[in-house]
Amino acid sequence: MWQRPKRFIVFLLVAETIAVAVLAVTSVNSPPVRSIDVIQFAILATGATIHIQLTRRQEARRRNRGLRGVLIDLTAVWIFPAAIVLPVPLIIALVALVRVQRWFSARRPAHNFLFSSITHALAASTAHLAYTALDPTDWGLLSGWQFISEFGYLVVAALVYEGVQILYVGSIIALNTSRPTLQSSLGTKADNVLEAVTIGLGAVTAILLVIMPPTVAIMAVVTVVFNRLAELDQLQSDVRTDPKTGLLNMRGWTESAHRTFQRAVRSESGLAVLMIDFDHFKDINDTYGHPAGDDVLRRVAELLTEVTRPQDVVGRFGGEEFLVLISDVDALQAYHTAERIRHRVATSSITTRGKRGEPVTITDRTTSIGVAVYPQHGRSVDALLHAADAAVYLAKEQGRDQVQLAGDSTEFPARY
Repeated sequence: MWQRPKRFIVFLLVAETIAVAVLAVTSVNSPPVRSIDVIQFAILATGATIHIQLTRRQEARRRNRGLRGVLIDLTAVWIFPAAIVLPVPLIIALVALVRVQRWFSARRPAHNFLFSSITHALAASTAHLAYTALDPTDWGLLSGWQFISEFGYLVVAALVYEGVQILYVGSIIALNTSRPTLQSSLGTKADNVLEAVTIGLGAVTAILLVIMPPTVAIMAVVTVVFNRLAELDQLQSDVRTDPKTGLLNMRGWTESAHRTFQRAVRSESGLAVLMIDFDHFKDINDTYGHPAGDDVLRRVAELLTEVTRPQDVVGRFGGEEFLVLISDVDALQAYHTAERIRHRVATSSITTRGKRGEPVTITDRTTSIGVAVYPQHGRSVDALLHAADAAVYLAKEQGRDQVQLAGDSTEFPARY
């Protein structure tokens, strides 16, 4: 932990101190624990234990596939209903029980795991306070339009539960990243959909727990199946994703590029393929080591994501080469996009470590970029790839650190 950035360490310690103080105060001021609370706690604890133990290996595999940044913990299915129906001391006890069991499959640094555990407890306790402050009605006495308001209360509690986690976890991830992005800090769209579904299942668990407690056993089965589906979804994503950069690999890029190309053909709109080749990349590996080279590749991937639009298709071609397919552009617009990429890489500073672990900053690195535009330079994705590749070789032959348009002598404005 002490090797992390100072801002990370300060935030971690301050946030944990505040969270523990809040949990202590809310526990002291919580109403006395009733016998029904103990029974409901036992039911949730049993369901959570069955879920965790039956999915321990799947969860370990899910966590150990090189995931960076956000990882959704599916135990919200049990923690969120605790926030709705249990007093704060039992909420904290359930979180502790769940997290102690999860430790054996988490395989994360102790300070990360402790911070995450405290965040779960704080989010659930805060959601409990928000829900009880709305003065909900006993669900067994609901009638008519009251169901609408009670559903709204559950939504508010869910938003608070998720909001606290986003604030704490997103902040700590951002502070540990040199150039954080929304996706790296808050997770992808798929991550957030998974979290929303998990909390939704937690709301269903809470309703079953209050109305018909024995049926919570059904949720234990559902969560095991859901965990396996999440693993399968990740496996499918892994097949299409480059593990080193998080971008699409060649298979994933090709599939997405063909779909985008077909749309462009139908709509008769422009489209361009950019091939980006990092100049003298071997020198970085030889000078600083391969881990430093990997950091450079990851930073270039981040830059490409920042410069391009969400509808553009960004991938790693292999080695130090990247591909970008840009839709709805003409040759001049594609050239300007390539120039922005070349400029951003050339002016970026990449902090990493050398062969002996010493901190180093890599600067003044350049790229050679080839641009091929549909339909001038090809009428298929493969044809555009070949044309862009030829343009990259031309850029390197003419001195590197430049953008070349495939098979075209058109003069464009000077570089940035």
